[in-house]
Amino acid sequence: MAEFVLVPGAWLGSKAWDEVVPELRAAGHGTHPLTLSGLAYKQGVPAGQQTHVEDIVDEVANRDLHDVVLVGHSYSGIPAGQAAERIGDRLRKVVFVDSNVPVDGESFASVWYEGPAALEASIAENGGFWRPLSAADYEGQGLTVEQIARIVDGSTPHPGRTLTEPAVMGRSVGELPAVYVKCLLDWPEPSETVAKLLTNDGWRLVTMNTGHWPMFSQPRELARILLDATQP
Repeated sequence: MAEFVLVPGAWLGSKAWDEVVPELRAAGHGTHPLTLSGLAYKQGVPAGQQTHVEDIVDEVANRDLHDVVLVGHSYSGIPAGQAAERIGDRLRKVVFVDSNVPVDGESFASVWYEGPAALEASIAENGGFWRPLSAADYEGQGLTVEQIARIVDGSTPHPGRTLTEPAVMGRSVGELPAVYVKCLLDWPEPSETVAKLLTNDGWRLVTMNTGHWPMFSQPRELARILLDATQP
């Protein structure tokens, strides 16, 4: 039996995994969907990048979890990858779901497609938070109107410091056993950084014909990929 620690991406809390969790539990595995500090019902809790890393590490330690499959979606690939390194032999595998990956000394903002200054300016204009997307921003991502409404209704402003503070890694994330899930409707190819990581023996690429939020658009298919990740 594996223990799945499920970390949602920017703006979202643990409810993002509501349709994935039953599939994993039905297969006999433990499930631990997280809400990171400063988000959802934890709004108001101060948070930087390392706060989110500690949120994940503490979940594993406080519950004394072993055989951990650590799943990070989107932004949360950065804290999840750092936490995966820190939990040591408790880790079975880390799964990056269409996500960023941690690089020592770099932040989420470092690789923002418009440049870090643009993201930092947006955060400053919104009182230190990254403003959630609107319903229109989710078009073309394989989501129904109802699924989009669930995401929008469940979103809260994202603490800006978690996006601008750098990752801290003792070694390359490429040394960890990992699966990278690429959602093709969002962008058909992995980033250059991820493509290089996929050349490592312990990394494997899986593709999904859906958009950037597969836990909403294709939860059963995502669950099957996560269950497969429990295998050597």
